[in-house]
Amino acid sequence: MFSITVRDHIMIAHSFRGDVFGPAQRLHGATFLVDATFRREQLDEDNIVVDIGLATRELGAITAELNYRNLDENPEFAGVNTSTEFLAKVVADRLAERIAKGALGEGAKGLSALSVTLHESHIAWASYERDL
Repeated sequence: MFSITVRDHIMIAHSFRGDVFGPAQRLHGATFLVDATFRREQLDEDNIVVDIGLATRELGAITAELNYRNLDENPEFAGVNTSTEFLAKVVADRLAERIAKGALGEGAKGLSALSVTLHESHIAWASYERDL
């Protein structure tokens, strides 16, 4: 399996509901490094996994939708604990939609899987993987 990874970052504000979250129930900020890894069984006719420039652009467009936002104020996330794991899935699903619509080019049709990792710090991160 071949893969490439592109990276961006987001800075968000949010709060959580539930005793399990302790002080994180209060509004707080979070900064995440966002890694998107694209996988395929065989390289395309250009010997690449996917166009890195297009992958970087599309990841950047998705992170721009979340960056510098209070997620508690976003109707899409009303009543949802926007955990690191949950946000990794949001980014992955949005990337998958863009891949399906052709935003990463014809070569992206050969992609078989996608993984998104949000790094909370140098010691903690969460990922979501999905087939394409």
